[in-house]
Amino acid sequence: MRAAWLAMVVTFAMPVAGAGAQTSSPPPCSSAEFHQFDFWIGKWTVTDSAGKQLGTNEIISVSGGCGLLENWQDTGSGSGKSLNMYEASAGHWTQTWVGSGGGVLRLSGGLQDGKMVLGDDRVTARGPVKDRITWTPLPDGRVRQTWDISTDGGATWQTTFDGYYAHR
Repeated sequence: MRAAWLAMVVTFAMPVAGAGAQTSSPPPCSSAEFHQFDFWIGKWTVTDSAGKQLGTNEIISVSGGCGLLENWQDTGSGSGKSLNMYEASAGHWTQTWVGSGGGVLRLSGGLQDGKMVLGDDRVTARGPVKDRITWTPLPDGRVRQTWDISTDGGATWQTTFDGYYAHR
């Protein structure tokens, strides 16, 4: 009798237990958009086009893959950090940079032809400036970062930084 009762409880309990089970949803930040900038992750030595070292940079994935944290150190005493994230609700990437010299940049943009391009407008003591920073993954595993500025509303651009990132 006891065995029959136990069999009956198990038989009826199994469908009930299964009825409450839910399918698991993918983890947050797991879609491809959140990983478009992963080519920048790593420990890097940064040089100019002639091979002169400009600094070092370490980019790490943070917050469960939802962001990238940059830790920049130039060859002098300058340093800075940026937090980079894909904002799904806005459909673009955002970077907030804080430098040891007091500079702050807030950029947004996205992947264009395999390059990450972020930019924005800011006001300086000399007037309005457009920033455009481009990270290009190179076939040899390096990443090239160029920072272009425009003081005429984007009609002309001047490169203010041209760095090559090599894994260290």
